[in-house]
Amino acid sequence: MTLETRIEKLYAAAPAVYAQADQALFAEFKDALNRGEARAAEPCENAPTGWKVNAWVKKGILCGFRMGAIVDMSVNASKQPWFDKATYPVKSFGVASGVRIVPGGSSIRDGCYIARGVTCMPPMYINVGAYVGEGTMIDSHALVGSCAQVGARCHVSAAAQIGGVLEPIGAMPVIIEDDVLVGGNCGVYEGTVVKSRAVLGSGVILNRSTPVYDLVSGEVHAATDETPLVVPENAVVVAGSRAISR
Repeated sequence: MTLETRIEKLYAAAPAVYAQADQALFAEFKDALNRGEARAAEPCENAPTGWKVNAWVKKGILCGFRMGAIVDMSVNASKQPWFDKATYPVKSFGVASGVRIVPGGSSIRDGCYIARGVTCMPPMYINVGAYVGEGTMIDSHALVGSCAQVGARCHVSAAAQIGGVLEPIGAMPVIIEDDVLVGGNCGVYEGTVVKSRAVLGSGVILNRSTPVYDLVSGEVHAATDETPLVVPENAVVVAGSRAISR
């Protein structure tokens, strides 16, 4: 059986006690997350947004939370106590990983893909299920949420918040495509898709209730019941307001 099929079965079964085989399956699944082979969302030409959700991957992540016991992960329990699920420790890196993690207090949870050439400026945080493409910078105080997909050569500026969306399992996580600049203090939430080479000015907030007005064409980009907000390629988005007409 495929990894997907086995994860689906484990999620549906939800045993009271997880067997050694279940633990081994989750370890195999998490390795696939770390290699970027299992992704919570992936490009899909036939989808309206250009992306499709892989609900089975989210189910696998949730299986890890179910089976993991809370353990002491403290480096120094008296000064900085940490307690979390044993299934999701801090992600391991080596020099050969080609990832810069600048000293100063960043944290990257195991079960996410971090490509070569990524730079992590402290303090920042990347959650489980996230995908960060090559050459991207995650700047100070920035967050990449659970299952968020960030492309190559992006800059997620200081204090920017890239929401994820782990549950509901069928919901689209936030997607930031290649070569996007996310300005400082931006917030991108609720499955918003930011297409390639877009620029989000400082302080822009994007979610399902945010309409994006195109000054050139007069078109309004907004989420629908079926699709999230999609920011077009090459767009430059700045915060603003306009009169409401009845």
